[in-house]
Amino acid sequence: MRSDRSESLVTTRRTRRPDRRRLKALRSYTIEEVARTLDIHRNTVRNWIKAGLPVIDSKRPILMLGSDLAEFLLRRRDARRQPCQAGEMFCLKCRKPREPAGRMADFVASSVTSGALVAICPVCEGLMYRRASLARLYVVAGALDVHVTWAQRRIEDTAIPNVNCHQGHEA
Repeated sequence: MRSDRSESLVTTRRTRRPDRRRLKALRSYTIEEVARTLDIHRNTVRNWIKAGLPVIDSKRPILMLGSDLAEFLLRRRDARRQPCQAGEMFCLKCRKPREPAGRMADFVASSVTSGALVAICPVCEGLMYRRASLARLYVVAGALDVHVTWAQRRIEDTAIPNVNCHQGHEA
């Protein structure tokens, strides 16, 4: 009987950031409608109002415009952004842009024109990644010592492809 209950429960993972594109710009929303639309808790919306989310008036039900809400979420997202400078990579464990350990990085090409810089974080010793095009590699890398590793050739890039095909040969 327990197995039936556990199989019927479906857990959904909530995202850390609400999607502002779900909001209609010309529509006014109540707290409950915002919470339902963005799949967040009502108290989160109330905290946003305390943090400066503009409301239409102070009367109940508290209403807010969709355009104001989308603008508030956009400003909130931009305030948390930490862009990487030349020679820096973002460490996901530390949650900060950092210069790699030893100022060394590897460029692993995934295609002819682009790839990823891979380095070690000097603080947590985790791997850091930063996507870059080959044309802008030395602008993004800054003063880092970069070792370039080219991607393996694809089968269609070779002059005589070897697909290990056994057609026509009977075993």
